[in-house]
Amino acid sequence: MLRGTLSGFGYAALAGMCVRAATREPHFSPKAKRVILLYMQGGVSHLDTFDHKPKLQADSGKEYATGKGGRLLGSPWKFKQHGQSGQWISELFPHLSKRADDLCVLTAMHTEAQAHETAVPMFHTGNPLQARPSLGAWVLYGLGAETENLPGFIAMNSLRQFGGNNHGSAFLPASFQATHVKPGGKDGGGDPVANLKAAHLTPEQQQAQLRFLHRMNSRRLARDGVNHDLEALISSYEMAFKMQSTVPDLMDLGRESEATLKAYGIGSTATDTFARQCLYARKFAEAGVRFIEIGTGGWDHHKDLKAEMTRSAAAVDQPIAALLADLRQRDLLRDTLVVFAGEFGRTPFAQFDNGRDHNNRAFTVWMAGGGVKAGHRHGLSDDYGREGVEGRVHIHDLHATLLHLLGLDHERLTYRYSGRDFRLTDVKGEVVREVLA
Repeated sequence: MLRGTLSGFGYAALAGMCVRAATREPHFSPKAKRVILLYMQGGVSHLDTFDHKPKLQADSGKEYATGKGGRLLGSPWKFKQHGQSGQWISELFPHLSKRADDLCVLTAMHTEAQAHETAVPMFHTGNPLQARPSLGAWVLYGLGAETENLPGFIAMNSLRQFGGNNHGSAFLPASFQATHVKPGGKDGGGDPVANLKAAHLTPEQQQAQLRFLHRMNSRRLARDGVNHDLEALISSYEMAFKMQSTVPDLMDLGRESEATLKAYGIGSTATDTFARQCLYARKFAEAGVRFIEIGTGGWDHHKDLKAEMTRSAAAVDQPIAALLADLRQRDLLRDTLVVFAGEFGRTPFAQFDNGRDHNNRAFTVWMAGGGVKAGHRHGLSDDYGREGVEGRVHIHDLHATLLHLLGLDHERLTYRYSGRDFRLTDVKGEVVREVLA
């Protein structure tokens, strides 16, 4: 197998590139064709964002549990009902509040994992400890790609500090893992995809080199019979060549109107970084990318809740609202499923007097578009938001529901490995039919 370096296409970069997978028929008629996952790493406090708790406010400062220490901490922010649906949303999200009727809010999410190092992979792969294919990889495996010139799975926040498999394919063929794209684009310095450009060859010379490599690798493949890594490598070289013009052009924001850039918050210090991700997500979705994950860190607010939470929310509020509005205006929200999530929630009692600890027993995820009920709220946590009491939804249930919206039966979407059939939801998971439009 000829690896080495292909005139500026570093093999290390290409090995992690998700190449085009042939389109496959879904199990049944889908509501959504693609997913944009907005991932807020660190654990968003549901109690300060989307899960209004009047009793927590009233009892703020009281001891949480007799003899166990800890005092209740009411939210520093006011909540109001918004839209015709009357969604309760905190004043932290003045822009997103205007999109309240687009949101389907799940307020009784739960998961086993309590630490970031296990909860992040649990959300992304359905397993907190062992290497498993990521949600995006399963989606691409099940449906294939819609475009020939772009990867089917793109990630703009790598989360590599929690292991490399959050966007990986594990035992699925390597062609289903994510391509990592830098969110800066042409304005961010450097290439959006590492080692994308050829260093010294003309396009014609590159094509000749690709043909030569293809002949060499095809001979090896014929000898091996089955070699998924080699198959992915061959396709990666071809995809990289196509991406050399497609990706930079797609990420050139000079083609967007000033009104669009302003709507997303591009150019503003507080919102610029995440705003670019949101606009690129819309552009990638419009171009046919199947699964797009963007996101940001900084949501782990153990202390200084008021200052840190204000900063985190301000960075994403306007860009997310603009993304939803832009998708709807372009008639893309109908078949694009947007998901806002983190790995867990936060406690109703204070940590270090002015922060919140991890809470895996209740947190909030919302979805929009792609076949979910708009302006709907599912589930209920207790009066203090410590634990779900009605309509509880596990991560496996969320995964089953996302796949269902894409036309995939989570029990049928399996891959034979190491002597048994594996699936994203393991042996668990139920579709949350109450949220389906």
